[in-house]
Amino acid sequence: MIGLTVQNFVSAATGIAVLLAVIRGISRKTTDKIGSFRTDLTRSIIYVLLPLSIVFAIVLTGQGVIQNFKTYETAQTLEGAQQIIPMGPVASQIAIKQLGTNGGGFFNSNSSHPFENPTPISNFLEMLSILLIPASLTFTYGKMVGSARQGWIVFYVMQILFVIGLSISLYAEYSANPVFGNLQLMEGKETRFGITNSVLWSTSTSAASNGSINSMHDSMSPLAGMVAMLNIMLGEVIFGGVGAGLYGMIIFIILTVFIAGLMVGRTPEYLGKKIEAFEVQMAIIAVLAPSAVILLFSAWASVSSYGLSSLNNPGPHGFSEILYAFSSAAGNNGSAFAGLNANTGFYNIALGLGMLIGRFGVIIPVLAIAGSMAEKKTIPPSAGTFHTDNWLFIGLLIAVILIVGGLTFFPALSLGPVIEHLLMKNGITF
Repeated sequence: MIGLTVQNFVSAATGIAVLLAVIRGISRKTTDKIGSFRTDLTRSIIYVLLPLSIVFAIVLTGQGVIQNFKTYETAQTLEGAQQIIPMGPVASQIAIKQLGTNGGGFFNSNSSHPFENPTPISNFLEMLSILLIPASLTFTYGKMVGSARQGWIVFYVMQILFVIGLSISLYAEYSANPVFGNLQLMEGKETRFGITNSVLWSTSTSAASNGSINSMHDSMSPLAGMVAMLNIMLGEVIFGGVGAGLYGMIIFIILTVFIAGLMVGRTPEYLGKKIEAFEVQMAIIAVLAPSAVILLFSAWASVSSYGLSSLNNPGPHGFSEILYAFSSAAGNNGSAFAGLNANTGFYNIALGLGMLIGRFGVIIPVLAIAGSMAEKKTIPPSAGTFHTDNWLFIGLLIAVILIVGGLTFFPALSLGPVIEHLLMKNGITF
């Protein structure tokens, strides 16, 4: 409990500290100071994460989430069998794993377990807590750069992409198909939550780097599974992890400003700072590092005996299970297509390496950008300045995110969920 709690708080606070360093790099003028990691880490825990976690844990306990220090209870089922149920400090662990977008769960079945998520209210609050801090940090961003409108622009982009993904997933789950007929797809879902709450959770947990679940992503329709996978592949910039989602979005903002500058012949600028070769190079590294992990490691696993030995499903769905595993690792998400047994020597090493590259392969370039931007002078707006606080920029930013994701991952997705969806329409499943 102590070990997991420390890491749950430190992981989330690290994301906030990195984000604050990036914001200071953008907002400060001609300085080499972007803050103190120790100070930001401490303040994030004491002033934000710890108070929210205490309140949320008490609320969850009131909803019926267990909180004790017992070991196991033995219960007798309706059929007369004996069932051993683990006890423990569940509410306090769930509070920080949701608020800190850490994911996982006290029980193996995660937030589908009635002791971890017993009521519709607890289900709503646990979903809300996934996005609460990441969404709020867009306001922090606007406040610190001196333009609330810039923060709202980022929030609008995140919200639009979130709604698009959610809509596609709901359509896919409620649509009739030759395999299931007109029946709704309830496999792998809790009847007390139903399809909508299950899909809303899957979209939220993959948009953020959370990884908790209240239904099995492996049992979802191909398109709904693809949305969850693509949310992670895009860098989890749709709200994303605590701090991590927003500094990932800033990477795409830099790329968008650079591309827009090339198209219209203007010097790329963002909030009065010139975007030059170094910032673009670091942004490209931050995009490529997790992408390389996902594609190269998935390809390796797909053609090796030790990568295929623990696969449960054949065909495109099996490939989707492998692709999702490495996407989840590179995105520090933690959710999975459960048909793949990742508890093997190969997957433990490969996924662990993917987590390190996916985390620090983004943090290091982002901090390099922050240091470079902090040293620059601020340029006053002119007639040639490309404005980043309007709907045109929102459209461009969304397009860059989707185009980068599409060009990078569409070939792999077409071999997995896309072809599986087309085959399902012809009555073939895996």
